[in-house]
This record gives sequence, C-alpha cells and structure tokens, in this order.
Amino acid sequence: MTALLADERLRRALDVAAPQPVGTVDAVVGLSVDVAGLRGAVGDLLVIDGTTTAEVVAVTQRTLRCMPLGPLHGLRTGMPVRSTGRPLTAPTGPSLLGRVLDGLGRPVDGKGPLVDARREPVSGQAPSALGRARVDQPLALGVRALDTLVTAGRGQRLGLFAGSGVGKSSLLSMVARGTEAQVSVIALVGERGREVREFLEDDLGPEGLARSVVVVATSDEPPLVRLRAAFVATRIAESFRAEGADVVLMMDSLTRVAMAQREIGLSVGEPPATRGYPPSTFSLLAQLLERAGTDERGSVTGIYTVLVDGDDHNEPIADAARSILDGHVVLTRDLAVAGHFPSIDVLGSVSRVASRVTGKDQQALATRLRQVLAARRRAQDLIDVGAYAAGSNPLVDAAVAHADAIDAFLRQAMDEAAPAGDSWQRLGALVQQMGAR
Repeated sequence: MTALLADERLRRALDVAAPQPVGTVDAVVGLSVDVAGLRGAVGDLLVIDGTTTAEVVAVTQRTLRCMPLGPLHGLRTGMPVRSTGRPLTAPTGPSLLGRVLDGLGRPVDGKGPLVDARREPVSGQAPSALGRARVDQPLALGVRALDTLVTAGRGQRLGLFAGSGVGKSSLLSMVARGTEAQVSVIALVGERGREVREFLEDDLGPEGLARSVVVVATSDEPPLVRLRAAFVATRIAESFRAEGADVVLMMDSLTRVAMAQREIGLSVGEPPATRGYPPSTFSLLAQLLERAGTDERGSVTGIYTVLVDGDDHNEPIADAARSILDGHVVLTRDLAVAGHFPSIDVLGSVSRVASRVTGKDQQALATRLRQVLAARRRAQDLIDVGAYAAGSNPLVDAAVAHADAIDAFLRQAMDEAAPAGDSWQRLGALVQQMGAR
C-alpha cells in the first residue's frame, strides 16, 4: 500500500514538473486570434498571457484559430499561450437551483461559490432516436391558452415566434412559475443588461427563481460566450434529466444564438449563405435543439423563443427552427398593442404532439373553439363594416355573441395561476355556453 502511494505521488510530481509547450499569438484579426506553436483540437481551451481564456474554433496546418471568452483589448502578437488540454465545462447538480450563472457557468448573483457542483463538458450527445421515450404525457405550463389549445407534452420542443416587444420574456416567466415540471432552466442569450434584473425580480420573482437555474449572457458579451451560454444551459438541463426529473428548458432567444454563431463563422472564414448566415449555423441549430427531449429516465421540454426579423415568420432562422421543432406558438403585434396578453394567435399556433397527449373529449373542445375563432376571422371584414347578417353562420353568431367570454378565456394576467384542470373546465363551460358543441 505504501509503495502504491509513493508511486502515485511520484507520478503527480512528474506531471507537475513536465515541460509545458508554449505557443505565441500570431495574429489578432477581427474577433479571432491565431496561435502558432501549439497543438490542439477544436473545443480546447487556451490561456493567453495567463489572463485571457480562448477556445479553439478552427485548426489549420500552422495555427490554431481561437475566439476569446473575454475582451480582445490589450492582446498583441508574441504573447505566450498555453493549452489547458480540456474543453469548456458546465456546473451540474441540485446546488444550482436558485442560482444565476454567466454564459460560462460561473455564479454572478453574489451568493458565493457553487457548493457540491460537478463539472461536465458542455458538449453532449442527443438521446438516440430509438432510445427516446415517446412523448405521450401532457405537461401543464400554467398558461390557459397553451394548456388547452396548444397542449405541450413532456419532452416536446416548442418555439415561440414573435417580433420584438410582444411579450416573449413575460410569457416565459409565466411558464417558469406555473409549470408542473420540477426544474426550470432559463437561458437569457443576448438580452439587454437592463432587462436581466427586471426579469429576475419582477417577472420570475423569488418563487420562480427558487426552482430555476438562470444562465445569462448579455448582448455586450463576446459572441462565443453568448453561444456557449446556450450549451451550458442545455447541459445543466440534461444533468437534471439524467436524475429522472422533468425539466423545462427555456431559451430567449434562439435567434441570438444563431447570430452569435454567424459572427464566429464569418470571423474564421466560413462563406456567408442565406442572409449572411454560414452553413454551420443551421447544423448547430439542429445539434442544439435535438438535445432536448426524453430519455429513459426523465425529460427536457424545450421552449425556444425565435425573434422574427421584421415580423417575417419565413426568415431563415425562423424557417429552420420551425422545421426542427415539434410545434410553434405565434405571438402577434396586433394582439399585443391591443392589450391582449398573452398575445398568442391560437389559430396560427400548432402543437404536433397535442393529439397524443390529450383525450378525445379534450380534443373536441379545443377543435370547437378553434372553429368558432376561425369563422370569426373569415367574417371579420363583414362584421367591421356592419355587413354581416345575423343567422348566416352559426359559428360566427356564437363568436359575436360570446366575444367577451372568449377573450376572457384567452387572456391571463401574469400573476394569475391557471392549473390545467381548471383551464379545461373553463373551456368546457365556454363551449357549452356558446352552444357550439
């Protein structure tokens, strides 16, 4: 036993005493730093001049092209660079609940260091296609319009598509407080610094924060930090799923993650494609979104906001995300400016798993309300000019006669609790009142 301990001590001493290869900064161009004289792989962390950490994002025969995880100011050619020999890691474990982390997984809430947290690489593999449990159980989100008309399942990936300023972050805070999931992991990527504290204190509140882990990378952070914030949050959600928990992963916004990857890709020489996004952006979206879902023990239900450029729901990132996700919720500016909150266009919103996680009676109730809303939308021009004749269409008649009741059902205050059972009962009473069942 003594000999084994001596051998272990000798091995550690030799490791410490072994010479460490040192490279140098060869060039600093745009957002990237070229390092010569070192061997490394994509994803390795380097330390420049003992202070600035950078990650290898591309490799050539002569240099390593890196993106700093901090400011570029002060970097110059010839600075010494050492390799850590490891990739970026994220903290995991139950001690993260109630904490606020930066984009690299470091606490920024002033509550001290993370206790008993494990460090795991942020890179990970999506559950295998055949190893995933089927999405066949509903997950209540605490939002009446979503739970009844766009019902989510445990392990589903849902997108919130909207322009700026229509209530995406507020809707996420409602879900964080009202969901049945045991844990919420919230990634705020590219947010304004002013809005972060408002979201934590006003929107999320102490009750929501106590069951949440928040990862924040504001818009002034380097692009690699903003990108890695999405992967840190995903890794944390995966760790809770591995323990058998049902997790809601909320990311605001997926578009800013794609923008960060665009900055990185263009800086390392990728060719621009659609609207300047390099090809790696679209493959990265698939890799990130596929990591949510179910496995043998738990689930990660992903809710990703997509900031549509100029309210164009067919712009490249929105179109690519919609093709990967299992459903989409559309928030419209018309409803938002009219004071209708949440501003969900239920006719434009679809959950691809709703038929698998709801019963036939529930589906019939949701379909009837959708039919009434669709009939009113088709006849809205005639109603506005007073040309609609009562009795022409029973569904339109029901929509007009019960417009206030329908609006009251679809609207919900941010602090209003809406258990899924109560929401379905209210929908049943509304459909019976309209006589449209």
